[in-house]
Amino acid sequence: MSVTKSITRSSVTLAVALALQPALHAQSDDAGLQEIVVTAQKREQRLVDVPIAITALSGDALDRRSITDVQGLEGFTPNLQISPTPGNSTAAQIAIRGSVTNNPALTWEPAVGIYVDGVYVGKTQGSLFDLIEIDRIEVLRGPQGTLWGRNTLAGAFNIVTRSPSGEASGSATVSLGNYSALGGKVSIDFPKIGEAKVNLAVASQRRDGWVDNRVSGGDVPTPPGRAASTSELNNIDSKSIRLAVDVPVNNSFTIAYRGDYNDIDQNASHSQLYRTLLPFLAPYVSTSRQEKATVDGPSFERSETQGHSLTLEWQLNDNNTLRAITAQRKLTWEDGLDLDGSPLNIAHTQRLSDYDSVSQELQWIGDAGVLSYVAGLYYFKDDGFTDNPQGYFVEFGPAAGVRFKSQYGFKTQAFAAFGQLDYAINDQFSVTAGLRYTDEDKSIARCAGLIGVFDYVPCITRAKTSFSDTTPLAVLTWSPSDSFSGYVKYAEGFKSGGFNGEAGDPANPIPVNIAQVQTPYLPESLESMEIGGKWLFAGNRGYANVALFNNDSRDMQLSIFEAKGAANSSIKNAGEANVKGLEVELGWQFPCGTRLQFALGKMDGDFDSYVDRGVEVAFNRALVHLPETTVSATVDAALGSVLGAEARLLLDASYIDDYLLYAFPIKVLPTTDPSSVNSAVANDTRVPSHTLVNARLSFDGVEIGGARVDVALWSKNLMDKKYIQNMIDFGPGFGSLTQVYFGTPRTYGIELTGRW
Repeated sequence: MSVTKSITRSSVTLAVALALQPALHAQSDDAGLQEIVVTAQKREQRLVDVPIAITALSGDALDRRSITDVQGLEGFTPNLQISPTPGNSTAAQIAIRGSVTNNPALTWEPAVGIYVDGVYVGKTQGSLFDLIEIDRIEVLRGPQGTLWGRNTLAGAFNIVTRSPSGEASGSATVSLGNYSALGGKVSIDFPKIGEAKVNLAVASQRRDGWVDNRVSGGDVPTPPGRAASTSELNNIDSKSIRLAVDVPVNNSFTIAYRGDYNDIDQNASHSQLYRTLLPFLAPYVSTSRQEKATVDGPSFERSETQGHSLTLEWQLNDNNTLRAITAQRKLTWEDGLDLDGSPLNIAHTQRLSDYDSVSQELQWIGDAGVLSYVAGLYYFKDDGFTDNPQGYFVEFGPAAGVRFKSQYGFKTQAFAAFGQLDYAINDQFSVTAGLRYTDEDKSIARCAGLIGVFDYVPCITRAKTSFSDTTPLAVLTWSPSDSFSGYVKYAEGFKSGGFNGEAGDPANPIPVNIAQVQTPYLPESLESMEIGGKWLFAGNRGYANVALFNNDSRDMQLSIFEAKGAANSSIKNAGEANVKGLEVELGWQFPCGTRLQFALGKMDGDFDSYVDRGVEVAFNRALVHLPETTVSATVDAALGSVLGAEARLLLDASYIDDYLLYAFPIKVLPTTDPSSVNSAVANDTRVPSHTLVNARLSFDGVEIGGARVDVALWSKNLMDKKYIQNMIDFGPGFGSLTQVYFGTPRTYGIELTGRW
């Protein structure tokens, strides 16, 4: 029996068991499931009371799974799909319910908002940075435009870090693994300094690459401090530090500072040559996972992020609180990729980026008996610049034997006002209404050319524009008891518009290229209807969360890979689409402490309209990053006492269906879809379905030399599944050159943690 079939059968068995839970209620004792408190609506609430589809993971659950960034959440959240962008491990394509931005260019906005302690992380580049001392992560599915703002039309990640305890305590962790992996983390809570509470944590991860490179040269430009090539790919080298300070000035006023710094300096992921029509590259094509590479270009990835936030909270009285969050985030991000995946001097590209953002948010949170409210003002400003040199050094396509310069800079300034009211009609029914107005200004500066030949986008090219949007929310909630709530919700969200920073074709007249740069694409909007219910039962031993949704997207922003001369993409408002689906989350905790969890996501979607060069081609296009089924199952088993230590076995299994990566034509249809001629075909970049299993066997409280130590044996990708994470298809103009990026093979190791 396949692993996938086993998961499906186990899931059905668990669902049936949960349906029969009233018969098991007599077995319960005082230790039910831990109550989960979330801040998805800017105030503390029990998860069961919040009319939002949420998956919440505690810091302990994240630590036990060694999850330090949002990528690890994919296997636990229905209808969530996360892929590192091609060639990188620090930038992510995040899709919730089929909405995604699949290009990491700084000028493009994400579909899923990431917030750390209430501070927005603005871009896809650098979004996969290590976070330490996480208290919990909340995955909010569906548009969150009212309280969380722009670029949350698919959902949001609310990451909350741990507050200092004010007592002298700490922990230290060391982890060893295959591929010479070595990791460490130290967290110290200092005793109070006056009234101030302080926590300092540092962490480091190193691991050799699982792809060995057999080429050590290359005739390509190399940035200062970078080698022309490297001996390995897909390695890890990361360092993190985090400082948290809480100062209760008096009984009603508190100051909280959070600072984080992450430095990742490692080699790029292997761009494995998967398909091509170019005969001289045929000897290097492989459709199975390679662990030996022959690449000659600079292959590197550098992500340096830092963030600072200051939160002032003033409790006006028992029912009203004012909160101000001021923040700054900085990013330096660089990569270099050998795009042909061969020892031949063919195609290389680099992105050298800098990005800064500042934000200010004011919140008023309160309640007046039957009425609860949140109101606020928000300001956000960012600017960034990317230098994207590219080189093509043999005869194929129009780019033969030339080097391209491609540069773009941008600025954004956004203002917003928002409010949300919750009114209790009676003991069982309540209504929620919310509204957010956003106004933003954007500008672009663009320069592109053939080095030493001419600029086909003059370096003086500039443009600016403004957007505004209003995103409403309306919810009817039914709560007949403290353990059940059902809701019907209508919500809207939008993803900001902007300019195509990569626009330009050397074959076009210069005025045409300037017009392409200066013509903005529109914001994408989404209207969502959702019906959901949350149920705690059997003395809080079991839970069930269910949501049905129907999403309608307008002015959908589609990333169109053009590869006209240079390898560039553009965003076009090509269509309207509908996605509908189901999400189920179930859990049960036995009296012995063993816990079972299960999640199921089902989706189906189609374009209602897709106009390509004036022709309606919705019938020949498919939505991307839309797996039909996602399934996950967890067994967290208490094994009792072993040599005085508490033993536990944790098994996580997750399945994701196949999905497409690009909205290319499904078939070549010259008469009904002329644009399909000489185009790449969508099925050539279909990611196959796959199942992953992770395991951890832990012994908490092992006595070593008179000290108590937690010891764990762990493995990720236990079955050594050879699965694909991402692909690039350069299309017929580049000889149908296609790279594939495989996921990490099986890793395993041992972890030791001491606490004091």
